[in-house]
Amino acid sequence: MEALNVALINITAPYKVWNEGPTYRFETEHGISYVVDFDTDDNPFFTCYWFNLTNPKNFKSPGDIKIAQTVICIIEEFFRVNPDVLLYMCSTDKSKQAQRARLFLRWFNGYEQQQRYVLKATDVNSITPEGKPTKDYVALIVQRTHPQLDEIIARFDSETAMFNELKP
Repeated sequence: MEALNVALINITAPYKVWNEGPTYRFETEHGISYVVDFDTDDNPFFTCYWFNLTNPKNFKSPGDIKIAQTVICIIEEFFRVNPDVLLYMCSTDKSKQAQRARLFLRWFNGYEQQQRYVLKATDVNSITPEGKPTKDYVALIVQRTHPQLDEIIARFDSETAMFNELKP
């Protein structure tokens, strides 16, 4: 993955972003720190990265629109330098993955993002480490101009369908 240009992110991001090696960090005016990183996916068909957003100290965050705006700026810069596929899975911490999925969709479904990106989200069946059935929430983000857009969406649909066929 090509490194993101933090100076470009900070032109429009409401919170100052800095990088520490392969991670990108920002802190809110409420003192809550967030970490963003990207992990390579082993998909043999397309170059894919997992987008990871964490609040390492698990502080409760008030409804702060600047968090969403900063995250969108980071994702925009990702796509500027990496015209690849981005995948996102909501954290299952405290069984709040459905709530996190709704929040992320609300963040990303602004008019401008809808014009430039396809965001496809779905839930998939999975099993917790304790053996209990649960739902995970997974999203695909890809630029509408990607030359393999239809193939990427079809692959995402077939992969998520496969997980749902393996019902716990």
